[in-house]
Amino acid sequence: MRVPASSANLGPGFDALGLALALYDEVSAALVSGPTTVSVHGAGAGELPTDDRHLVVQALHAGFAALGEPPPAVALTCHNRIPQARGLGSSSAAIVAGVLLAQALAPGGDRLDGPAVLRLAARIEGHPDNVAPCLRGGLTIAWTGPDGARATGLMPDPRVRPTWFVPEQRGLTAAARAALPASVPHADAAHAAGRAALLVHALTQDPAHLFAATEDRLHQPYRAATAPATAELVAGLRAAGVAAVVSGAGPSVLALSPVPPDFPAPDGWVRHDLEVDRRGAIVRPGTLGAAVPG
Repeated sequence: MRVPASSANLGPGFDALGLALALYDEVSAALVSGPTTVSVHGAGAGELPTDDRHLVVQALHAGFAALGEPPPAVALTCHNRIPQARGLGSSSAAIVAGVLLAQALAPGGDRLDGPAVLRLAARIEGHPDNVAPCLRGGLTIAWTGPDGARATGLMPDPRVRPTWFVPEQRGLTAAARAALPASVPHADAAHAAGRAALLVHALTQDPAHLFAATEDRLHQPYRAATAPATAELVAGLRAAGVAAVVSGAGPSVLALSPVPPDFPAPDGWVRHDLEVDRRGAIVRPGTLGAAVPG
């Protein structure tokens, strides 16, 4: 199974817009008769749990519970390329992988259809803005209605070629959320609505509008003090005419318009020039192994 990284918010599209990017975690599972084990390679190796506490396993269990089935023991192998706790959707990728494994492994798993998978993944994650692009690929617009998370997808213009700047230092989503005020001025809310609408147009039809469309007053200014290096990099890129935003809650930075090749990554940051992922999560042949002895 292959699950893509994602970037949420994209500036003014707070908790609604998300973009899937061509950086992937790969997960495989086999049923076992003994205890669940997890083998982690790459990002998070030596840090993430290697038993039932692993997020992929927890999402797998949630999927079985949603189907009214007891969860099995599995041998899980994770090859992680998405950096952890950098605003790149690593937790959403793990949740999507677990729910899709439940869909594939559980009796009657087809009852977890696409909308049900999205609702469950969003409930586990707490919001749908990252799980939606991880599942669908491309650009997604997500919202939560009375029956749970919903999303619709659009394909970005092929001229959109994202660049990520990823720091060594991790970020804390909880701290970034705590920095947000309970209310914002009406003028700022109106500004965000207009820019978010323009951003959908810019990403899908006319990237010339990306710089104006990524102006944000809704969350990034309030979070700047919690991640000053991130705020400084966004400001530096925008001063160079680049449509740069904080990726999710940070600390990574996403540029949606071309970055000059000589623009230096700050010390402790790595630049990644990526493609947009257009397929979303993929369950490949061989992802699910046969039952093996524990």
